[in-house]
Amino acid sequence: MKIADVQEARRKLRPIVRRTPLDYSRTISELLRREVYLKYENLQRTGSFKIRGAYYKMCGLAHTDRGVVAASAGNHAQGVALAAAEHGLTATVVMPRQAPGSKIQATMGYGARVILAGQNYDEAYAEASRIAEESGATFIPAFDDPEIIAGQGTIGFEIIEDLPDVEAVLVPVGGGGLISGIGLVVKSLKPDTRVIGVTTVNAPAALLSRHRGKLQEVPVGRTIADGIAVKRPGTLPLELIRRYVDDIVAVEEEFIAKSLLVLLSRTKTLVEGAGAVGLAALLSDKVRDPARKLAIVLSGGNIDATTIARIIVSRKRMTSGKELEVWRRNFLH
Repeated sequence: MKIADVQEARRKLRPIVRRTPLDYSRTISELLRREVYLKYENLQRTGSFKIRGAYYKMCGLAHTDRGVVAASAGNHAQGVALAAAEHGLTATVVMPRQAPGSKIQATMGYGARVILAGQNYDEAYAEASRIAEESGATFIPAFDDPEIIAGQGTIGFEIIEDLPDVEAVLVPVGGGGLISGIGLVVKSLKPDTRVIGVTTVNAPAALLSRHRGKLQEVPVGRTIADGIAVKRPGTLPLELIRRYVDDIVAVEEEFIAKSLLVLLSRTKTLVEGAGAVGLAALLSDKVRDPARKLAIVLSGGNIDATTIARIIVSRKRMTSGKELEVWRRNFLH
């Protein structure tokens, strides 16, 4: 893949996607003693970056009366559903049975037929593949596809244009479609800018795959970052990650929950677990990079109110009196 592929995606996507803000956060910058900018893809259509790749993928499809099929924990589902509606295609989306109710309802609201199958993304993927093969519908991958990657990579252009002197970009990584696209653009335009992926310790497949130089499949533990909970990254994304990504770090669930609450309370920004991992990496001191001017991609904001409530209750139960006071002083006031 080349930057020209992403430039073409940008041309096709310009009338469809929102150019989301990249804004300086004074509060978080003071907290971390760095210059921190937030890329608000949680404000994108469908509530995440996924519409970029899904729509662009469908731009290249010949007319089909058999529709499209996809598998998703939620965000790709909504992107595919809306993109299919924009293209006049029928869409069937297979989601894990424990997918957040809000994501299921939103996907149906965009006009897709939703099938619940499996306990995780990979099991839903297997069922979606079977349906596509039997029905003749076109399968829309979540991340392992050049058009999908090109669509997601358009975020990289927006970051560099809005913040030309950015020193490092922090990006959530699960299957690798988002970070490989952003990394390709950022490194092509500004080779000295660092691209750092962030995942959860409960789904470290991308980290291990990059470290070992080949695809690794690992079990996925329980995580509030369901958007990046995959057993293994894609083949093409890993190839691009090895070329364009400087590092990948994994953060604990506790810090993801903390970051979600920090963004909600201090910046009035609602993100989902996967969207909060970049900030979590900084709060947990996992990013030892000396860069002082950072951009954090808030990849999505589709989170159930019940999940937020559970996080708040859990924090209250787990935090001692002294720690709670430090937490309140540093993060919530």
